[in-house]
Amino acid sequence: MTFSLTFINLAGAVAMLLWGTHMVQNAVQQAFGPRLRRVLGAALKDRVRAFFAGIGVTALLQSSTATGLMVAGFTSAGMVDLVPALAVMLGANVGTTLVVQLLSFNAAALAPALFLIGVVMVRRKGASLSKDLGPAVIGLGLMLLALHNLIEIFTPLEDTPSLRLLMGAISTQPVIAMLLAAFMTWVVHSSVAIVLLTMSLAAQGAVPPEAAIALVIGANLGSALNPVLEASSTEDPASRRMPMGNLLNRVIGAVVGLALIDPITALMLDVHIDLKRAVADFHTLFNLVLAVIFLPVLGQYARLLTRFFPDKAAAADPYRPLYLNPAATETPVVAIGNAAREALRLADLLDEMLRDVRAALERRTAEAIGKAHETQEAVERLNAAIKAYLLSIDRSALSARDEQRISEILAFTTNMEQAGDVIDNSMLSLAAKSLKRDAPAAEAGSALGGVFDRVETNLRTAAALFISDDPRAARLLAAEKAIFRTIETRATEAHMVRLREGANAEAETSTLHLEVVRDLKRINAHLVSGTAYPVLERGGEVLET
Repeated sequence: MTFSLTFINLAGAVAMLLWGTHMVQNAVQQAFGPRLRRVLGAALKDRVRAFFAGIGVTALLQSSTATGLMVAGFTSAGMVDLVPALAVMLGANVGTTLVVQLLSFNAAALAPALFLIGVVMVRRKGASLSKDLGPAVIGLGLMLLALHNLIEIFTPLEDTPSLRLLMGAISTQPVIAMLLAAFMTWVVHSSVAIVLLTMSLAAQGAVPPEAAIALVIGANLGSALNPVLEASSTEDPASRRMPMGNLLNRVIGAVVGLALIDPITALMLDVHIDLKRAVADFHTLFNLVLAVIFLPVLGQYARLLTRFFPDKAAAADPYRPLYLNPAATETPVVAIGNAAREALRLADLLDEMLRDVRAALERRTAEAIGKAHETQEAVERLNAAIKAYLLSIDRSALSARDEQRISEILAFTTNMEQAGDVIDNSMLSLAAKSLKRDAPAAEAGSALGGVFDRVETNLRTAAALFISDDPRAARLLAAEKAIFRTIETRATEAHMVRLREGANAEAETSTLHLEVVRDLKRINAHLVSGTAYPVLERGGEVLET
């Protein structure tokens, strides 16, 4: 076989291995993504539960990076402490080894059956869990077939003098072998693929035992590099603590592992005759030992990381995006969750604007007008950032439900901004007029305050509905449109009565009252359109307008 043909076959087998891993990760994220995120969120209470949750979630995702991105979202938001977050990563590192253990057995004969099963699952009609998991089954078959092909490719090369010379040089320089594997892992974003490749090389004697151990250490080190590089783009120190903590314990493990590489190799060969199994077991043992060492001292370790990465002083712009982590865009389930949490901040900002314009109208405070205008500018900037973030998500990995959720987030953010525009373009002008004419809206009676209260309550309901998707809450919120039509009708009738009575002062106040009621009705309509209607339309319910 010529060198060029061998190289093409080798590159193709590696590409098949990487693509199979990619298919499994994406399929599991589509099928279980939101549930896995909830599992992690519930487990982040203590270090032991967090550790085992990290193992389970990563064993399914086949990616400690994806697990780390989920946890990073919780930590950067201040929702969980650093200690359980670090525990999750220790578990995630162990979880990736379970995938390697499963694939370390020679099961290439199962690949055709997995392809058949996967295709049948994918071609099922309608949305279902098995349909979502079909690509994962196909991906697993591709991984098994790729490993089989790698072994067949390396078998005739075992006695090649140039290859033996190269691998012999690497075996005498374990540091070089480790750095090579770390670089390869960083490039392909998968320690699983590099460890599996090392197993194939070791099984055919293409690399000596010492080099195989060093390559595994390097793969573990390289898997911690990507999260650190991705976190370096953020300004929040809290976002960098967890990936740096994970990298540091990898570095400590790598230094100790290289120092003890000879006794470790001897021990693994005493236990296993098969070098392929020895590589897989060392990979698991390496991560288990690090977990046993670091779990008891995570409290002190977290304090040390906090000292090295202290919190910065409050930023000048309190309205900057907090959850839009660019590194998460390759993991849609994480990125969509981040965008949804950022979108909820728009509801909080709209609530601030409502309170400010209410204060400007009822208590005649000019400062509130300027504050509400600044808040609306922040709403527009934040909405633009959320839209840009959603557009940057890897579209190839999106499921139908993911696409639907993105549409719902965009509908929510657009309606929040449009509701803010009503306040900024109309209600603030009314407040300014009331100040000039010395005609505060409070003189119109307590009815205006009641309408404000109702809109603020509906805003809180809309924010909760955006997260819960509860059809009952959606029906109640949609019914508020009819209630606001009634409120507007009564306000119009009362205004006509005052006009007929001919009292100019009361007429001015009544006009202001009516215009405010109409604006609040428009704001309420945006709340309904942004949250209630998407839920009801998804359920096939007919809406009355």
